[in-house]
Amino acid sequence: MKSYTYLFIGLLCICIAPGCQPAEEPEPTRPNVILIITDDQGYNDIGAHGNEMIQTPNLDELHAESVRLTNFHVDPTCSPTRSALMTGRYSTRTGVWHTIMGRSLMNPDEKTLAEVFQDNGYRTGMVGKWHLGDNYPTRPQDQGFDEVVWHKGGGVGQGPDYWGNDYFDDTYWRGEEPEPFEGYCTDVWFREATSFIEKNKGEPFFLYISTNAPHGPFLVDESYSSPYTEQGVTNPMDNFYGMITNIDDNLGQLRETLYFQGLADNTILIYMSDNGTAAGEYRDVEDGEWPGYNAGMRGKKGSEYEGGHRVPFFMHWPGGNLDGGRDVDQLAAHIDLVPTLADLLDLNLESDRPVDGTSLRPAIEGDDNVLRDRTLFVHSQRVENPEKWRKSSVMTEQWRLVNQTELYDIKEDPGQENDVADANPEKVSELQGAYDQWWGSLTPVFDDYVRIHAGNTAENPVQLMSHDWHTDNDPVPWHQRHVESGLVANGAWALEIEQAGSYTITLYRWPDQTDESMGVTSARLQVGETEEQMDIDPTSTEAAFDVELEAGPLMLQTWLTNESGEEFGAYFVDVERK
Repeated sequence: MKSYTYLFIGLLCICIAPGCQPAEEPEPTRPNVILIITDDQGYNDIGAHGNEMIQTPNLDELHAESVRLTNFHVDPTCSPTRSALMTGRYSTRTGVWHTIMGRSLMNPDEKTLAEVFQDNGYRTGMVGKWHLGDNYPTRPQDQGFDEVVWHKGGGVGQGPDYWGNDYFDDTYWRGEEPEPFEGYCTDVWFREATSFIEKNKGEPFFLYISTNAPHGPFLVDESYSSPYTEQGVTNPMDNFYGMITNIDDNLGQLRETLYFQGLADNTILIYMSDNGTAAGEYRDVEDGEWPGYNAGMRGKKGSEYEGGHRVPFFMHWPGGNLDGGRDVDQLAAHIDLVPTLADLLDLNLESDRPVDGTSLRPAIEGDDNVLRDRTLFVHSQRVENPEKWRKSSVMTEQWRLVNQTELYDIKEDPGQENDVADANPEKVSELQGAYDQWWGSLTPVFDDYVRIHAGNTAENPVQLMSHDWHTDNDPVPWHQRHVESGLVANGAWALEIEQAGSYTITLYRWPDQTDESMGVTSARLQVGETEEQMDIDPTSTEAAFDVELEAGPLMLQTWLTNESGEEFGAYFVDVERK
């Protein structure tokens, strides 16, 4: 496996034909920005961070050349991190505190980073994982991206995604249209990213590359996983590492593209992850097996401890003197990216929703004290309604207050092994007070729903999936395997009817592209105050109801009864304005 440097030198040596030479430096424009965010790759899953097993030569090279934020934090799971990253605001403020149950939908009134770049004359593109809403008006193309190639749901193969996707030769969406693609998912995202760069190189652009890898299921070609298997890395970590090495290869190719297009110096390249490791943590193993690596941290994805929310963050910009390899150890977080880029690029941030983050520009340009006194917060809710102190961490440069009562001196005890709350009651009280103020600022959104809109020409019909059910009790069928197994559960979608009129609401047991019979004998629905029921033939593939709806907010719930008498919600529903 060759590093970016060796590939680069080799290409210079062999490319003597005019067509192989780097492009002439284009006329100076405002800097481009490429933000790469991987899914479930921890701080510990990079060779340059001390992992002696994983092969990440291109990431190691980028690490050596970048400003590295070594104390950078995100939320412990996917959607919350992404909403904070896109808005500069704590995720809960945006309506996002879960990865399913309608609580992964970001309020469309938020001003996103893509909209900021659009407003400032940039071309915007996004490839890969969005996970902030699959329906209008929460889709990426509704939220500031000019060009979009994406999968739906929280991962390839999840319920809202195209049926049957399995990481290889899948169907994704180009904007609103499904399109078959050849190759492995990560390769597709970077191939589309390269196409976007080449097409838009003459104007400033913002490109968001959001991989679904290395999120489970841990699927990758054996050529990437087998070198790890042969060295004693057990499953699924061998596949997990292989997925990261594949990302690394694609990163190297992307950097070659930037060089040969003459864009490398004038592009801000950022690399980060959305939460802690999903499968690379240290564990007890048999002799001869690789035990994993935690970089001295406690916890993994989903955890309120450091390993759940401290992630890699590299920023490289030769033209802005952000290169050469420097560590910045001051406390920083996902909410800081929007104000930092706005500061670096002099972007107008006008919005009625003020950001929570602060510009990191002074710190990354060498001020060693500017962020030393701040207090930040992360939590993992993953419930219908937020619960105070649930899986929370209050962070200062020295301290971590975890779950209200545990206190750790992170400088003296980076592994968070020794709770020193009893010896520091005043510090516990101080940090509890800071959390109380923060929590109070979040409470206004707790009773709100981010609603899927129906009756708008931007998406008609609206195609709903049980991934976005609201429910307090039942499990949520968020994955295709839940549909296949016939998970018995129910919930309701939160809708906004934009226009009063006649609608057809069609219930499906299977996605409509499969054309499979439902095997149910009756169907009913409640949409707002309207209730309808019908008997149906078990061989039918759908149950359609014609209803009159008034404009405004309402809840939609459905029931199907199978031949055994079990009652469950329709996993797929279309709502079409006639």
